[in-house]
Amino acid sequence: MAPMGIRLSPLGVAVFCILGLGVIYHLYAGVISNRLAAFRSAVQHCSLITRRTVDLRDLLALSVEAAIQGGREVKKVHEENALGQKSKGLTKEGAKEFVTHGDLQSHKKMFYLIKNTYPELTVNSEEHDNSVDEVAVWNRDIPADILQKIERGKEVSPESVTIWIDPLDATQEYTENLLQYVTTMVCVAVDGKPVIGVIHKPFTGSTAWALVGQGSNMHPRSSYSISPPKVIVSRSHAGKAQNYIQDAFGNSTTIIPAGGAGYKVLALLDPPPGETESKDQADVYIHVTYIKKWDICAGAALLTELGGQMTTLQGENIDYSGTEANKGGLVASVNVDHKALLERLPNWNPDKH
Repeated sequence: MAPMGIRLSPLGVAVFCILGLGVIYHLYAGVISNRLAAFRSAVQHCSLITRRTVDLRDLLALSVEAAIQGGREVKKVHEENALGQKSKGLTKEGAKEFVTHGDLQSHKKMFYLIKNTYPELTVNSEEHDNSVDEVAVWNRDIPADILQKIERGKEVSPESVTIWIDPLDATQEYTENLLQYVTTMVCVAVDGKPVIGVIHKPFTGSTAWALVGQGSNMHPRSSYSISPPKVIVSRSHAGKAQNYIQDAFGNSTTIIPAGGAGYKVLALLDPPPGETESKDQADVYIHVTYIKKWDICAGAALLTELGGQMTTLQGENIDYSGTEANKGGLVASVNVDHKALLERLPNWNPDKH
């Protein structure tokens, strides 16, 4: 006779498993709970350790390198006479707006140098190009003048950073061979405030930079005047600015038309290292129409570090996060009473001009 065996129905097996698991749970619930709590604590600790921040000295050095590399592309395209100029539409004021191969090549180099280094950062550029430059990699060298003046250790969260790049400021002048006005610019804003500004001049090789609160390679001039001032304005809108400025400061005011917002900010300062004094030195920079933030953010950072200001015509601070447009006009100065300057300006609505 075959030995008898105990056979359990599927239901019996299920009941047995449930009872067994219940016993195991009660035996080990305390241990498991403690282990889970320890695990959660370890995960939270690791996330704090691995949460990435960005050192502003590194970001300044990267910004300088991006502006210089973009400038090389701008210069190379011009030397090869390969501008490939075309219109990309009309400005808000109805003027033709141009883009060249120099703009696009510079954008590609500058944008991807930054994004390949810090992919988590928000980078806004005047131009757009869907082709990726995977070769653009920062070597992490820090220029000697930055090492000398800027301390490491000022770190910010990536979420607080907005970067504005202008791959070729003064494109119209670039096409007209007025190369003294051409710049490449990078600005880093933290929580909407400009803290790093870089303005590079490709055709002279000079680079102006500043990190707000830590230093700059630029200096204000020894004297300025607003009685009356020399006012630098856009070549494209000099006529609109003239009456406004003469109403503020009188008919004897010197008005200097010039191309490029970067160039106009530098006209308020001593020349960048390696350059001679410009004939277009000015006391105040005024813009009376709509202007994009990649045009002005770098200059705002430079002026702020040097004790100057850049505001709307109504004296409002400009937020360098969010949308690309500044609709309130512009007045920039250094080493003058900016409030007194604003009080002399007539009321102005840039949306109507």
